[in-house]
Amino acid sequence: MQIRDNQTAYRLETGMDGHIASLDYVLEGHTLVILHTDVPDALGGRGIGSALVRHACDMARAAGLTVASRCSFATEWIKKHDGKN
Repeated sequence: MQIRDNQTAYRLETGMDGHIASLDYVLEGHTLVILHTDVPDALGGRGIGSALVRHACDMARAAGLTVASRCSFATEWIKKHDGKN
């Protein structure tokens, strides 16, 4: 799965089977804040949401940023996987 950082829209995007899944974020100082993940029902259960959150965390870490979340899915994923991905 290829995840693209659409920097002008502050969105990570990936496509599969004609559908687009995305993660919206903002930069607040030295923090990447995850706002929302959207995975169409047709793509559910394939780990796409997890891959988007993992990519956002990896991207932030590589840039020396911390991560915060206002998205319930991402918040739960980070609680379970922080430091383990």
